[in-house]
Amino acid sequence: MKKSLFLMSSLILSTSIILSGCGKEGDETKKDDEPKKVQEEKGQEKDKVQKEEPKKDQESTKGSADFASLISYMEKETQGKTKVLFENNESQVHKMENVSISLDAYSVVELKDFHTDFNIPFNEENNGGVILAKYTVKNDMDKDVYYMPSLDVTFTGASKYYTNDKYLIPEEDQLPRKLSFETDYLIKAGEAVTGYIAYPFGETDLAKINELGTVSVMIPVPLAEKEKYDTTIGTEGRFNLALNTDGTKKVSSNSTFYQDKVTMDNMGEKKILKEKSDINESKKIGDVNATLEGYQFTKFTPNEVEAPRFSNFTNGVTLLTVKFKLENKATSEIGLSSMSSKLTVNGGMQYLLSEGMLLNYKPNDIIKAGENGELLQVFVLDQEQYEKIWKDKAFDIELGPIRNKGAEDTSKGKKETFTLPK
Repeated sequence: MKKSLFLMSSLILSTSIILSGCGKEGDETKKDDEPKKVQEEKGQEKDKVQKEEPKKDQESTKGSADFASLISYMEKETQGKTKVLFENNESQVHKMENVSISLDAYSVVELKDFHTDFNIPFNEENNGGVILAKYTVKNDMDKDVYYMPSLDVTFTGASKYYTNDKYLIPEEDQLPRKLSFETDYLIKAGEAVTGYIAYPFGETDLAKINELGTVSVMIPVPLAEKEKYDTTIGTEGRFNLALNTDGTKKVSSNSTFYQDKVTMDNMGEKKILKEKSDINESKKIGDVNATLEGYQFTKFTPNEVEAPRFSNFTNGVTLLTVKFKLENKATSEIGLSSMSSKLTVNGGMQYLLSEGMLLNYKPNDIIKAGENGELLQVFVLDQEQYEKIWKDKAFDIELGPIRNKGAEDTSKGKKETFTLPK
């Protein structure tokens, strides 16, 4: 990808970069010589606690999964030694219209000294770890849907996608077995399917993800008709999994940012410099109502893996992520990956083009005719110029024309300009 051009009245700068990119402690003491009344009162209090505790436990484990039997099976099957490193029972849900998938719980398990028969999925290493994840796919539509649970794991610097290993946990518990070619990937109307996936990591990769603190699960979309890939429902998504305490902080921090590729792929650290929400300025571009909802200026420090791709920004990087809502009143879809915009700065003396490679949109990510959806746009700014020249001046964004998923202009060249309010 080419770095956006900075046009100045006296100087034209052109630079290019490549972006890809919990035990309970109970201590009960009882004195036999206590007065009977005191003992009765304590007994009543104990009964009260025993009656209340189950309710408390039930609430605290909501959405939890029992991984113990799976871990025992894995330990026996591989002849290895296991140790639970981290667990999370907080559910995450991604909705695709009236179909939803939830990550109910997951467990990060160290697996060491296992039989060499199992070392291939562990990158030929005999020590490593496994992420065990419990998922539920629910169909709340009034018709059947088809869902292939290719819920692959990725992380910054990953050289491959990490998928389910069918030999590590019982076959009958695996989600990819319950939703497979043999079952036509079918989820009947009003039904839900729950199952597990086991993601193996060799010792080297386990160290990498523990250092990063997080990994992401890519969420595919369901189909309304069997094997008809133009009948997708909703949009793809991601689950962010914290793997340790630092990862938990990272996931929490990332949730405050717009979900561009930088955030979703954990490409580095963002720090809010300036933001504004609930702007709600609307303009019409052809048959589409475009509403500027908000923006975030962030200081961005790429991590070690991503740093070379931003090496030409020797003065640091500032990112501007802008959020639009598009109401598609046209007869054709809006192709999110085909949309682009231009940012004008410094009183019109310079401009930058939006960086599509810093967004997660794929060719099939669309806003259908008659529907509404979100559009993000990202710009990469030189941090020094932002701080010294631009930040106190107007930022104008020219959005359009509207394009379909084939990148064809459907708004007859129409564009609109929004000024970011201070």
